[in-house]
Amino acid sequence: MALIHTQPDLIREHLLRCASHQFTEGDVQHWWHPPHGRGVRTMIFDDYLWLPYVAGDYVNRTGDRGVLDETVHFLDSRPLNPGEESFYDLPVRSHEKATLYEHCTRTILHALRFGQHGLPLMGSGDWNDGMNLVGVKGEGESVWLAMFLHSVLEQFGDLARMRGDSAFADVCTREAQRLREKIESEAWDGQWYLRAFYDDDTALGSSRNQECAIDATVQSWAVLSGAGSPERREQAMRSLERILIDPHHGLIRLLAPPFDKSSQEPGYIKGYPPGVRENGGQYTHAAVWVVMAFARMGESRRVERLLSMINPINHGSTREKAGRYLVEPYVMAADIHGSEPHAGRGGWTWYTGSASWMYRLIVESVLGLQLKVNTLTFSPCIPAKWEHFKIHYRFRETVYHCAGMQVKPGGKIRVVVDGMEREDRAVALDDDHREHFVQIVIGG
Repeated sequence: MALIHTQPDLIREHLLRCASHQFTEGDVQHWWHPPHGRGVRTMIFDDYLWLPYVAGDYVNRTGDRGVLDETVHFLDSRPLNPGEESFYDLPVRSHEKATLYEHCTRTILHALRFGQHGLPLMGSGDWNDGMNLVGVKGEGESVWLAMFLHSVLEQFGDLARMRGDSAFADVCTREAQRLREKIESEAWDGQWYLRAFYDDDTALGSSRNQECAIDATVQSWAVLSGAGSPERREQAMRSLERILIDPHHGLIRLLAPPFDKSSQEPGYIKGYPPGVRENGGQYTHAAVWVVMAFARMGESRRVERLLSMINPINHGSTREKAGRYLVEPYVMAADIHGSEPHAGRGGWTWYTGSASWMYRLIVESVLGLQLKVNTLTFSPCIPAKWEHFKIHYRFRETVYHCAGMQVKPGGKIRVVVDGMEREDRAVALDDDHREHFVQIVIGG
């Protein structure tokens, strides 16, 4: 999705490639090895939902509806055996093929499997595949997955209605509403949202837990998905800020306290030492989501502080910081250790997932640049001390020079294109091979 402004053709190509790694039942290979496609089939229950999520985002932003009619074969392979978490093999191409739209709808229908709380089953992991034992017996439920599925349903429901598939659109609308209700009735812990329920119905990410009492992903996605109620997601983000943000070491922890000696057995995440990687360190992918959530809330002061905090260059800004960080400060690190004696030390670097989300945070959340079918809009959430910013936006072979000016922080936004103010505050992109000049005035 980070390529939407620069190389959307690669998104299109990759959507079709990913669809070709979907099994007829609706799940997908968790990963595969080119060129032959050997890979792993798992019980991880979020990976297949990224296909409709990215497809819906791509179509909404580019207007390329034709990609939904491209036909792609499925894969055939044996199903997982009872009690089997995953297996590695070389699946064969199925005789069955379908349009990308049908691949996406099959995925969504496959995801509509719920536990006793009415939340999606977690299987052997969701986004955090280190929590591979939470729902491995087929009963555990994921609150984060409920929020992510809610986003998929809302976005793809609009797309289905646009295609005239009112029956599937109604399914999406109905299930999204049901999920909102279940998240509020089943997943609120009092000051923040729960992370999940184990197979035995024990809560994870609750104030009652000695370890992993709070998890960042559900608090940020309560905002990003719109699934949480306004009052509760505000309170959840304040709890996250109080407990998970560590300004001294410059990191945003994924969860706290880390897993260590309690009776909880969430999975291989507990095999990491406390404070390392997902086990209570900063997992940067999720840290970026936290800053995105504050930007969505219009919290420019917090966005400024947290963006500066997770910017890797600032981990090497002094000799002391560099001596603690110990990895390259000019690329994104997957993780930063969160406990002594290694608090503040960087982990894996050159991490493309974190880098692409960081790019989106800066361009789309902070500078507020949004593309929708050859139209740019701006909703900046920039620091109060910023007076100016510039974006040189290339649309095919035409450049739009966008100059932002902040007169009054948080004020009304005016957009002037080539000297004419736009009442809709939008920039209609036209590849006329001429230079265009855009002014974005905040509070002027």
